[in-house]
Amino acid sequence: MATTVLEGLAGLLALASAALSALFAYRGLIALLGLWRKKEYPPARRLHRYAILVAARNEEAVIGQLLESIRLQEYPARLLQVFVVADNCTDATAELARRGGAVCYERFDGERCTKGYALQFLLRRIQRDYGDIPFEAYLLLDADNLLKSDYLLRMNDAFDSGEKIITGYRNTKNFLDSPLAASYAFHWMRLSRMESRGRNLLGLPTRLTGTGFLFARELMDGGWNYVTLTEDRAFTADAVLKGYHIAYQEAAQFYDEQPVSLPVALRQRIRWGKGHLQAVREYGSSLLRQLLLGPGGWRRKFALYDTLMTLLPTTVLYAALALAKLLAQVLLGVAAGRGLAALASFLLAQGWSVLAGYLSTIPLAALLLWTEWERLPRLSSGRAALYCAIWPVFALLGDLGYLIAFFTRVSWKPIPHRAAVRIGDLTGQGEDCSSRAG
Repeated sequence: MATTVLEGLAGLLALASAALSALFAYRGLIALLGLWRKKEYPPARRLHRYAILVAARNEEAVIGQLLESIRLQEYPARLLQVFVVADNCTDATAELARRGGAVCYERFDGERCTKGYALQFLLRRIQRDYGDIPFEAYLLLDADNLLKSDYLLRMNDAFDSGEKIITGYRNTKNFLDSPLAASYAFHWMRLSRMESRGRNLLGLPTRLTGTGFLFARELMDGGWNYVTLTEDRAFTADAVLKGYHIAYQEAAQFYDEQPVSLPVALRQRIRWGKGHLQAVREYGSSLLRQLLLGPGGWRRKFALYDTLMTLLPTTVLYAALALAKLLAQVLLGVAAGRGLAALASFLLAQGWSVLAGYLSTIPLAALLLWTEWERLPRLSSGRAALYCAIWPVFALLGDLGYLIAFFTRVSWKPIPHRAAVRIGDLTGQGEDCSSRAG
């Protein structure tokens, strides 16, 4: 009797694991669609006025290069204003920001120290001091970003077409610095090519990833209220709940710096994991309620479903199911008198399954190298093979970071940026050859 019950429980757990995987099956179609097609926006009929927002903490090594890339934009300077919040800085970030042409506010708050709080402070200062200037949208950047010279023109094309929230193509400025930096680059390439492109073609909202996105001023009517460890996930969920589409403009390319060391990368992934859990707690029930009970057609419902699936804590759920299956197998082995050999066989099978899941990302990395080759620095075949082989480490760090975040308290800590690369080093354009419109 006990054996029959345990066998039934093991079967139910296997069914639950398969059902969880089935919830994400639709993403395969999105990925295939994005591999071969993309949405293009027509040239804008009008140039709009933008405020550029930068939250910076001890970024003296990189903020000058960001501001240079903004000065080199093929976009009228009279329609742009850069605002920097030097948040709890102990270096020359504020001085360099002002020297580079930005309006800079300094903020010191050791308790509320996430990027979200810094942006809340900055937007309140802009409203107080520049509220009479008709900025039509805000562009959110990080201090380590660099913009291609046509970035704002291409973002303006999408905004002028009626889009209210737009994210661009996220490239990596230190791709060759380490295999770990390259693994991050693969992650952003996959997101662009196999998620954002397909979603945009289907009219579904893509997701925001911390930086390089533009949003209409109307979204700030109630102020900036996204102050968790991952304000981008909160912003995405809230925007979808309010019925906004989050567009993807592949022609707008920007660069940012990726971690090159394992300790820094793990620290970042733990913060991402905790912020993800915070977003689930804050927006998960509202997304589910709107999905089941709210108004709207299939596109609205599917946007809610897709966003909810993005927030679903799958790492924790899969880990819980794996532990439950392990416990069921142990009890089943005891009840059936099969001993340790059967348990070892089960653990070996599960280990190979997990390993195969991680290793399956290697051919995907090779595919991304092929599709995105023209956007990447030249690299040898040996280095390309090494980078593809390392990519599973990124997924492993993500899962480990998520599990650590689930069981621990996490505070926001800055990620150091040291890659003092100029946009001319990546694209061949320097400040001495600018042809920027006046």
